[in-house]
Amino acid sequence: MLTVDVHTHILPQHLPRWADRFGYDGFVELAHHRPGCAHMMIDGKFFREVEMNCWSAEKRIEACEACGVRVQVLSTVPIMFSYWAKPEHGYEVARFLNDDIAETVRKYPKRFIGLGTLPLQAPELAVRELDRCINELGFRGVQIGSNVNQLNLNATELFPVFQRAEEIGAAVFVHPWEMFGKNELNQYWMPWLVGMPAETTRAIVSLIFGGVLERLPKLRIAFAHGGGSFPATVGRIEQGFRCRPDLCAIDNTVNPREYLRRIVVDSLVHDARTLQYLIDVMGSDCVTLGSDYPFPLGEMEPGSLIRSMNLPREVQEDLFFRTACSWLGVKPEVFS
Repeated sequence: MLTVDVHTHILPQHLPRWADRFGYDGFVELAHHRPGCAHMMIDGKFFREVEMNCWSAEKRIEACEACGVRVQVLSTVPIMFSYWAKPEHGYEVARFLNDDIAETVRKYPKRFIGLGTLPLQAPELAVRELDRCINELGFRGVQIGSNVNQLNLNATELFPVFQRAEEIGAAVFVHPWEMFGKNELNQYWMPWLVGMPAETTRAIVSLIFGGVLERLPKLRIAFAHGGGSFPATVGRIEQGFRCRPDLCAIDNTVNPREYLRRIVVDSLVHDARTLQYLIDVMGSDCVTLGSDYPFPLGEMEPGSLIRSMNLPREVQEDLFFRTACSWLGVKPEVFS
């Protein structure tokens, strides 16, 4: 069965020394300390170790062959968003990262699909790079963060980016980053375990209550990590909408539950009952395989949870490729 993994991250093997070029700190550097391994460093401090499967297309294909994944959708590591940088510098970083992904896709067009990154701190530049990603680089969409310098995604200045994505048929993948509360949740890896699901919910609720999804009914948008805590807390969110419309319904009068069928979420929930719940409340055509490859909080064998559940074949087909292809705007036949 065709298998498409919509949630995988990639880095260039080598990064420019942007701090030296731009004259200020905060940018990620890669320190290759031994063959096939590198430290991601920020201002001389260790952030994360990555191995060659984070940049080697051939190593990724080898891993995909081992677990039955035919296609990976490539997006940058969220720490690379660099929304905090000066607009012109964020634009340069985004172009560099997008060019690298494009080269990988050009080399192996049957194995990889590209999602670009955008300098969302400068919406005009973001729209310009969005157009380049789709019209010049051949990407199917873009990955964006769940907030832009703590600005929610319903912010007026960001709307033209979503509007342009709808106009040109670009898929949008929202990934949590810069989790609120991360300074308080500084033990036990809680920013990743607690903050990320909440951050994704923040993004979804902002887009719903802010009326963005209502104003852009053809926008194809997906969210990482099973939609965070939104599907599980939609009852509470709906109750807030009903009991306090003066607070919740000021920009959109549509019940938030209605949007469960308007968004796509990946399958990265690590629990069969949770995944079954997503299928039940959203429909299998709104759920798609996502593994967070190659990082340890992801699914070590992409698709293993789905395969373990003995789902009907038509549901498996949705989760393994039909939902992904519909969201990306591609026909499954292109990968044959």
